[in-house]
Amino acid sequence: MTHPDLALFPVVVELDVAWGEMDAYDHVNNVVYFRYFENARIAYLDRIGWMAAKVESGLGPIIASTSARYRKPVSYPDRLLVGARISDIQTDRVTFDYRLVSTKLNAVASEGQALVVSYDYRAGKKVPIPDAVRLAIEELERQK
Repeated sequence: MTHPDLALFPVVVELDVAWGEMDAYDHVNNVVYFRYFENARIAYLDRIGWMAAKVESGLGPIIASTSARYRKPVSYPDRLLVGARISDIQTDRVTFDYRLVSTKLNAVASEGQALVVSYDYRAGKKVPIPDAVRLAIEELERQK
């Protein structure tokens, strides 16, 4: 499934809202949106091979910061479409943009960002993004 508001997002995941994700105000709790974004980010990282690179070389992504803007409350039941894209790439970091569309509301319910740094988990320090990962990002982003 796709949505016009996600046309610029090369990776889109579909998720169902679970009853247990709602809070006392009868909408999805604000922290759950970060899990939704995480699902889209991991799907993106899998597609470009960065998760596999972490296993093989110890060089992988790590979150430096993240944010969300809540536009419309989401509640159970609903099916969500969560898009991920990289809007900026630097030597050792990328900026992920997220957009969450509620199919029940047929509208954008939330948007977010994350700054993801290339990290050497064995040495405990940031490093340049591996060339193969950078090329995979550029290729995937061209497909929009």
